[in-house]
Amino acid sequence: MSRLLVVEDDAAVRTTVVTFLELEGYSVDAVASTSEALERLSENSYPIVISDIYIDDRTGLDVLDAARNKDPECSVILMTARGTMETVMAATRGGAFDYVAKPFEIDRMLDTIKRAEAARQDKEDDKENVAGPDDLPESEMIGSSAAMVEIYKTASLVAPTDATVVIEGETGTGKELVARMIHRFSARANQPFVPVDCGSIAPALIESELFGALKGAYTGADRDRMGVIESANRGTVLLDEIGDIELNFQFKLLRFLQEREIRPVGAARGKQVDVRVLAATNRDMQKLVDDGKFREDLWFRLNVVRIVIPPLRERRGDVPLLARFFLNKYNARYEHSARLMESGLKALQEYTWPGNVRQLQHLVERLTILAANGRIDAEAVQQALTSMESREEPVETLAEAEVEQIRRVLAATGGNKSRAAQILGIERKTLYRKLERIKL
Repeated sequence: MSRLLVVEDDAAVRTTVVTFLELEGYSVDAVASTSEALERLSENSYPIVISDIYIDDRTGLDVLDAARNKDPECSVILMTARGTMETVMAATRGGAFDYVAKPFEIDRMLDTIKRAEAARQDKEDDKENVAGPDDLPESEMIGSSAAMVEIYKTASLVAPTDATVVIEGETGTGKELVARMIHRFSARANQPFVPVDCGSIAPALIESELFGALKGAYTGADRDRMGVIESANRGTVLLDEIGDIELNFQFKLLRFLQEREIRPVGAARGKQVDVRVLAATNRDMQKLVDDGKFREDLWFRLNVVRIVIPPLRERRGDVPLLARFFLNKYNARYEHSARLMESGLKALQEYTWPGNVRQLQHLVERLTILAANGRIDAEAVQQALTSMESREEPVETLAEAEVEQIRRVLAATGGNKSRAAQILGIERKTLYRKLERIKL
């Protein structure tokens, strides 16, 4: 059995991990600080090191760096209750074997150790030299739940590639944030990142919006117009609400993805563009495919890597991290000193968050501005939630909000679809298509 080093400042966690590993037959050295860990690593070489990330004035990334310098084949397993995209990316760049979210099942930790031993036994000698961890800034991609850590890991692995990624999740979960982080940690980071909301573009204009158009190509085209995809050349384009693209344009999009060539409307020939494509949706894409509303071959071409962001109600343990992040952000913006009380935090965690992270962000901003005596307690949270819900009944998805708005406008116009389309700002045929889709 291997001799392991465990670095953990929490005595209870440290004792639990050490006791379990010793029962499994491992010899274990355990320390409570990074200074002790660095001292042990200067004297000994360990095949496997298990370290918390946030320990004292130094972090598990320093332990990772020291362990890998001592033995490039050392498998370092990092664990934390405060995971972020930045720490996972730094850990990945530093050569960490795996990254585990706390609290964890002890059997899962053992499985990770077994995999590390197997990888070492295989003596893989084709590992890339990875630069040391950068001093990465914090972002709004926050969460320490197991589901979020898996997202960080997947994003950190796919970011350096040019693979197409589909990001799925309810409205307000942070799909564009994930896309921006993938771009930020890619080789295209210094080039444009261009998001486009496909669902907000009229079907007749989607081709010219994405591919561009030449002067005179259609009525009103008084000049050459560069499309979104060409404007993102050498960078990344995010096709948001990809499920709203109509069938008659889907083939052209598929052809572009295959050949990386666009043909502006009215052009006789195409032009090559170098763009990485990310896609996002809040819809059930497989159901759209099954219903014949989305091309299966296009879905296969887009769905190289799939990231699913869970709704906030399924990861309520992330609410405190997010709430404190937004509180600090808005305290700084408005020069306030609001404090989130325990009762207020509990009230936030108990709420279901139909609008997900975006709703939490807006609520915390409101609470920061209106905090009486600088205190945000349960009563303040409940009053803010009641005020928010009284203005408009919360809905689960953007699609539901659209259905409700169409219902209201049709009721106000007495069922006059032409007038309703004018008020909604869409073409009449678009309204008919939406009515058919939602069976209204």
